[in-house]
Amino acid sequence: MDFGIAGKWALVCGASKGLGLGCAEALVREGVNVVINARNGDALNEAATYLIAAGADATRAGGLKGPQPEVLAVAADITTPQGRSAAFGVAGGPGTAFDIVVTNAGGPPTGDFRDWDRDAWIRAVDANMLTPIELIKATVDGMAERGFGRIVNITSSAVKAPIDILGLSNGARSGLTGFVAGASRSGIAARGVTINNLLPGKFDTDRLAATVQAASSKSGKSVDDVRRSQQAAIPAGRYGTPQEFGAICAFLCSVHAGYMTGQNVLADGGAYPGTF
Repeated sequence: MDFGIAGKWALVCGASKGLGLGCAEALVREGVNVVINARNGDALNEAATYLIAAGADATRAGGLKGPQPEVLAVAADITTPQGRSAAFGVAGGPGTAFDIVVTNAGGPPTGDFRDWDRDAWIRAVDANMLTPIELIKATVDGMAERGFGRIVNITSSAVKAPIDILGLSNGARSGLTGFVAGASRSGIAARGVTINNLLPGKFDTDRLAATVQAASSKSGKSVDDVRRSQQAAIPAGRYGTPQEFGAICAFLCSVHAGYMTGQNVLADGGAYPGTF
């Protein structure tokens, strides 16, 4: 299936590894030019090298119409005004004229809500709610003027089924979910712009390793035992991979997903037990 997005420009945040990198790779393999962002410059440069090779592979395989996609890396803290300015101002990039924006920030610390002070909450809300809103504000009107835009927010399955040790994430990401429910159904929907949230369950990433370690410490079970019990509780019988997560993201960014907006797309191997 041709996703119809070759040659477009995407900003992918938190793209040095894990789910962000999976999304960037899927887009590059569809011929999308990407600006990737993360704070760790060394890891981000490694990711850029990997993505350039992925684009070359897709081009050689004949799967792309047009030139090999560009990959630009911006090492900056996207939660700050300076970081966002760096991403929008990178040489050779589209400025704020992105066709696709994938927002993604590392989840806040795990723990007990009794231990979090106001500053901890402000940091969580800033990273996981206010920063995506700022990125949407900066790009969405231009998308509407051009008649095409896709915004995908990587949130968490905890939005639907809160996890006790992820209270900071539960609260901040739920705030973003409520904002998107309204913004996505405003006048932009009729102008070719969609905003959706992609909710990962348990994917085999560094973030999962951290939460497994926290669960191990809380329960007294070994890390291996926690991993086995978690995977046994997932109907698919395993953790997800960043590559399959990226494929879902790329579809939401495609021309074929133009009738999907304001949705919370759950990718969790069937772990969520509810009907809705």
